[in-house]
Order: sequence, then structure tokens, then C-alpha cells
Amino acid sequence: MFVPKLVTTLRGYDRAQLVRDLTAGVIVGIVALPLSIAFAIASGVTPDRGLYTAIVAGFLISALGGSRVQVGGPTGAFVVIVYGIVQRYGVGGLTVATLMAGVMLVAFGVAKLGVAIRFIPRPLVTGFTSGIAVIIASGEIKDFLGLRMGAVPAPFVEKLAAIGAHLGTVNGRAFGVALLALAILILWPRVSHRVPGPLVALLVTTAVVRGFGLDVETIGSRFGAISASLPHPVMPHLTFAEAASLVGPAFTIALLGGIESLLSAVVADGMIGGQHRSNMELVAQGVANVASALFGGIPATGAIARTATNVKNGGRTPVAGMVHAATLLLITLFFGRWAGLVPMATLASILLVVAYHMSEWRVFRNELSSPRGDVAVMLVAFLLTVLVDLTVAIEVGMVLAAFLFMKRMAEVTQVRAVAVAGGPSDDPDADEAPDPDATGHYRVPRGVEVYEINGPFFFGAAAAFKDTLARVAGKPKVLVLRMRRVPTIDATGLHALTDVVHRSRRDGSLVLLSEVQPQPLQALQRSVVLDEIGEEHLCPTLKDALTAAEEHIAARRLLHGTGRHAAVT
Repeated sequence: MFVPKLVTTLRGYDRAQLVRDLTAGVIVGIVALPLSIAFAIASGVTPDRGLYTAIVAGFLISALGGSRVQVGGPTGAFVVIVYGIVQRYGVGGLTVATLMAGVMLVAFGVAKLGVAIRFIPRPLVTGFTSGIAVIIASGEIKDFLGLRMGAVPAPFVEKLAAIGAHLGTVNGRAFGVALLALAILILWPRVSHRVPGPLVALLVTTAVVRGFGLDVETIGSRFGAISASLPHPVMPHLTFAEAASLVGPAFTIALLGGIESLLSAVVADGMIGGQHRSNMELVAQGVANVASALFGGIPATGAIARTATNVKNGGRTPVAGMVHAATLLLITLFFGRWAGLVPMATLASILLVVAYHMSEWRVFRNELSSPRGDVAVMLVAFLLTVLVDLTVAIEVGMVLAAFLFMKRMAEVTQVRAVAVAGGPSDDPDADEAPDPDATGHYRVPRGVEVYEINGPFFFGAAAAFKDTLARVAGKPKVLVLRMRRVPTIDATGLHALTDVVHRSRRDGSLVLLSEVQPQPLQALQRSVVLDEIGEEHLCPTLKDALTAAEEHIAARRLLHGTGRHAAVT
């Protein structure tokens, strides 16, 4: 479970696969170059931090990960949360949050939560992913149009208002460069899939700007020269209060990173027919984020587009991902200074295309026809991501999705009378004819009522259980609770059982439990509820319960008759 895929895939590794991995790694490294720079700038940090992330984290994710072909690095999913942290806490705060998120991811993996993270509802993921796409796209309007304005406000509504107020300052040359880059990005895949479209757009537009001496803002004119080296690891200095305030954003980074990496690994499994190790993948993501933070990088996770590029170009082992990181390192060391010539309008076009694909607008549209509860979760996550904050969107979305799940589970669990005083229920749906063990097949003694619980008996269903039994009429001598279809019970369900036993005892009724399944039986045996019910009142079959009920009624009748005879005497 905690063995990296690199160890597994190197067994029987041959020269032919090495050549394919080298080719794929170089191509993915070239694809990652403009994306790493663009994501860093969109996140509110300098472009070199995106390269550091792709190099350090990308290498570790492949070397230690649980997927054969996963390629990691900075992604669009983190843009919103990283930008917000940088604006509020600065780069030092981002470093601390990334470190904390890395530790959390390692803890998730060690606790074997790799499968559990995949239980995040799809509508929630669709909602905040589409919201992130909208935020990314809105943040690139300024550079796409070449607007002459200062820093763009972070809040979405204020951002649109500021952009609208400066539409009269459009730089026609920058806009033309952006349109040229966008056209290349859209049309180039029809020409070649081997040469990455973002690289072609970057080279062509840079050459056009330099060749014609266009007055267009570039990476160099905004951020200065990119350092042609890797930084030394540095520990940030923050107070305890500042670090404590970053727990929420750090958890969002960890949760988002876990979701993105495992989704990417699942997609990769489908492409190569493999099986990733989810817990090992989380540990690798955590280690990679810790290292990225120490070397001046930003949060990293599995990148679906780069992973798909890796697979399509023949990469089949983690070696390809490691070569991708080495390729970026060489480019940074020997050609990093030339990155300053890249027009900001080109990066804006690249990010707009990323945002378009990330939005999954067709999936979003299709989700609108889902059950209303799922639609509500998706829209709430989307609107909160766009208008408030990604951290709030995930927190509220998770709580809303949990309540929706509990409501549905409570609706699935049914408590119904299947036999009342003297015979079967008159409800035609109470007993199903195909069921050979239906209560209607048994003779129910007079004074006995049988109720059946169908479904998980947890806190969401406990209220319905008590409400149903509160309507029991006539105070039966024996109340049988048939639990053959109760797979699980929680503390609230046990408490509800105790309440029923106490109330029935006050009314002079005996409560018998029939056909208790293994998990509920273990829960009863570990709690004090069994003492209240009495172990002798647990019956293995309904027949045994009805026999015990009949004996109890006979004993009461005999005792009552003896008492009357003594009174007369």
C-alpha cells in the first residue's frame, strides 16, 4: 500500500520503455513551462515560483507517488485559494499554509483516507471547479485586452466593475497578440498533437512582439528577470497566531490537492488500464508540497492535462514525470532569462483556454437536471466560490451535502407496523408476497404488535422511529421490533431503542428484538442498552420472538388469574 509505483515499475524496465519515457517527459516538460509561469502569475506570485513548484514538487510526486503516469505541479485549481492567501498573509503566509497542507496530506495517506476523499460529492466538485474557472477567466481580462489600470481588485464584483471602468484603455496591440495566441491554441491541435500548442503560441507571439517592437507588457517588464537558478530551502517565520489563522486555508489546499490528485490518477488509470495506490499518492503529494514550500514554490497536485499528455506520448512509468521535472530545470537554468520576453497577453490566452476546459460547462449544464438537492449543492458551491471564498465554498458545500445525504438516508430507512393485535396488518404494502419470511406468514398472538425497521438505523432515522412508535395504539402486551434489514446502528439509534423500552415498560409492555444483524448486535453488546432491554429479549428469529411473546402473555394471564383468586379467597 505504501510502496511507490516507481519501485514496482522498475522491475523488468527495458530500454524501449526508457526511450518512450524520455520522449514523453521532455514533451510534458515543454507543455508545463508556460502553464507553470501562467498559474504562478495568476496566483499573485512571481513566475519563477511556478517553475520551482513544477521542478521540485513535480519530481517528488512522480518519484514517490502511487500512480504510474501521474504528472504533478501547479494547477488552476489552486489559483483562487493561493491568490487569497497571498493578498491577506503575504508570501510567507502562503509558505506556511503550503507546509501545513503537505503535513495534512501525509496524515491523510497514513490514515488510509485515500478512498474516503473520493466520496466527495460530484456536484460539489463541479460547483467549485466551475467557480474557479470563472475566477481565473475574469482575472485574465485585463492582460487579454491590455487594459491600462493598476492592480485588479480580488472580489469578483469589484473586479468586473474596475475592468468595466477601464474598457476605454484597451491596448490594441496587446489585444491582437492575445487573439493570435488564442487562434494558435485553438487551431494548432489540427496541425500536430506532438508539438504542444501552448509552446507554439508562446514562441510565435514572442517573436512577433520582438520582431515588430510592439508596445506590449511582458513578463520581464512586470516582474523583472527570472532567476536562472533554484533557491535554497528557507523556513518561514510566522507567529503562532498567524499560523493558527492559516489552518482553514491549509485544510482547503490539502482537501483540494487530494481531490485533484486522485481524480487525475483515476483518469490516468482509465487511459492505461492501471490501478493507482491512493494512500501512497496522498503521501507523495504531501511530501511534494512540503518540499515545494521550502524551495519557494506554491501548492502542487496532480495535473490532469499534463498527465494525459504524458500518456498520449508513450509515458508509462514515473520516470517520465521525473524527466519532465528535469527538463524544466534545464530550461530554467539555461533559458530562464528568455522567459522575460513572453507577452502577458499570451499567458492570458493560455489561461483562458485552461479556464474554458476547467469549467466543464457541459457537465455543469447536465447537472442542472439532477435532483434538486444536488443542484442546490452545486450552485451554492459555485456562487460561494465566485462571490465569497473557495474555503467557505468547500466548507458550506460539504456541510450541505452531508445534510442532504442524511436526509436521503433517513428517507430510505422505514419503520412500519407489519402485524397488529391479532393478525397481519391491513396495509397491502406491509408484507410482500415474494418474501417467504414475511410477517404475514406467521400467526401473531392477540396483544402482540410487530414493527419492522428497514434500513440503517442512525441519527437521521431515529426521530422517524420514535414518532412512528409513539403512535402505537392500545398499549400492546408485547412489542416486537424486527431488525432483519438493519445493517448498522449508531449511538442515537441505540438511545432511541432505550427510550422505547422505557416508555413501553411504563405502559406495561414487553419489548423483544428479532433477527438483530452482526453490527447492531455488537453495538448493543458494547453499550448499556442491552442491560435495559435484557439479553434474554433478543430473539434469533421472528418465530422465536412470537413464541416468547405468547409465553409472556400466558404467564401474565396466569399471574393475573392467580392474583384474582387470592383476592377472592
